[in-house]
Amino acid sequence: MKIEKDRVVRFHYAVAEAGQAPMESSKDVGEPLAILFGHGQIIPGLEKAMEGREAGDSFKAAVTAAEAYGERREGLTQRIPKKHFGEQKLAPGMQVVLNTNFGPRAVTIEKVGMSVVDVDLNHPMAGKDLEFDIEVVDVREASEEELAHGHVHGEGGHHH
Repeated sequence: MKIEKDRVVRFHYAVAEAGQAPMESSKDVGEPLAILFGHGQIIPGLEKAMEGREAGDSFKAAVTAAEAYGERREGLTQRIPKKHFGEQKLAPGMQVVLNTNFGPRAVTIEKVGMSVVDVDLNHPMAGKDLEFDIEVVDVREASEEELAHGHVHGEGGHHH
């Protein structure tokens, strides 16, 4: 069965910045990632590279920054009261996840003051061309419930 919109795809991945060692791999977690394909759950360039593949396929995909997390935008910094970071020790260059009005967001610490912290709101991978190693584990039709909810249920998916 081929990967196409409204199918559930389980796959292992490793991702690296172009020409670098992998920085993240689903094999470290042990579980493949499960997504509802065609619903924007993975970056656009990876979705394009996976379309039409099938279970058992292993391939590499090069994804440009524009089709991954976008280009870096200058001036995308914000000053945030230190209390929003809880008790964690902060240092410039650190990546932390902040809970925002739009849900959790990865930010990079730029400067730590007495009561405020300056953060860069660009995604840590913005402006980077990425290389993926993909291994498609399985592909199946999504259930009506999964389509209604917009995500995968069961193994590797969402548990209610």
